[in-house]
Amino acid sequence: MELIARPHYYSKVEKLLGKGILIVLTGQRRVGKSYVMRELVQKKQQQENACVIYIDKEKTAFDFIQTYKDLVTFVDEHMEAGKHTYILIDEVQEIEDFERGLRNYYDSSEIDIVITGSNSDTLSSDLATLLSGRYVEIFVQGLSYAEFLIFHHLEDNDDALQKYINYGGLPGLRPMGLDDPEVIRQYLQGVYNTILVKDIVSRKKVRNVPFLENLIRYVGDNIGKPLSATNIQNYMNSNKNEVSKNLILKYLRAIAEAYLVHNVTRYNLHGKKLLESNDKYYFGDVGLRNFVVGGRRANDIEKIVESLVYQHLVRMGYKVAVGQMYATEIDFVATKGDDTIYVQASYLITEESTFQREFGNLQKINDNYPKYVVSMTPFMDSSKYEGIIHIPLKDFLKNGI
Repeated sequence: MELIARPHYYSKVEKLLGKGILIVLTGQRRVGKSYVMRELVQKKQQQENACVIYIDKEKTAFDFIQTYKDLVTFVDEHMEAGKHTYILIDEVQEIEDFERGLRNYYDSSEIDIVITGSNSDTLSSDLATLLSGRYVEIFVQGLSYAEFLIFHHLEDNDDALQKYINYGGLPGLRPMGLDDPEVIRQYLQGVYNTILVKDIVSRKKVRNVPFLENLIRYVGDNIGKPLSATNIQNYMNSNKNEVSKNLILKYLRAIAEAYLVHNVTRYNLHGKKLLESNDKYYFGDVGLRNFVVGGRRANDIEKIVESLVYQHLVRMGYKVAVGQMYATEIDFVATKGDDTIYVQASYLITEESTFQREFGNLQKINDNYPKYVVSMTPFMDSSKYEGIIHIPLKDFLKNGI
């Protein structure tokens, strides 16, 4: 793998080293956690008096490390007295009872531990038991649009943005280029199959795989729409695919825990509280979403724009919910500490009705937090909606807010 820096994430890791905290990089498979790990390996190997022990459980060379006992044996054999040790493990959940092995090392001031994993349920439960809060989780996403341009040596133009919209931001696309849709489709199929088999079917002991795949496709087709077990069940029953609500909820949790999709809760702006039903779902990568539904379709662009805006808000460190105020919906209520922003996402705002919906909904919110509309319209006069700022999608994805 060619080493390409991801400074947004590497800097977060570097700040935590030497603090006696276990560092956990989480996120969907193939989003680029290993790029961060390999940059860490390379830089620490150049450090004087450093011992770097790197285990990549996706490589067959480390197949012999199956249990925590194998892990302890390997680490002990490779530690060097008098040196600061970095224990770095990719896809740690592939090691049985890994947390028992790490327990031997995390208390030492001479050891830093950084691990990656692709299943939130396994990592959170096991690490909570092990460390009682003494770990920091860094959520890693696929390439931002700015990274996408760098990885693929592209200029910032409409053609590059369309490639990002079509193929998504998985770093593994780089070696094959972006000119052959069939090669890209095959790569995305391989990633999807790996997530499906390793992180969902095997880990969650899924028996009804055909329904699981139907559910994933249904979510992909309904990006940005409120979903409930009831409306999913009604749809499945109408297609002679009868399943229980409990199974639907179980499988929705499973695909979210594998980071394939993200569920976004609704927030009542009037009552200032989270609502407990009808979450929205967004795929972690729009390229995978397009593959799952059988290719991007003409009427998909609104969903994809909304997905990209959601992903980038998360990348910027915001906690994101969907705003609900009586009959009015706000696409995203994003909070970071004491800061709150409201964001509407739209494809093109060319008709007055769309203009009034996107800007007018924000105007109904009676507070002074910043309000934005993000769309693919390059420029518009929004002066009659004082205080509401329009940002073209490309600018938002490159520069944020």
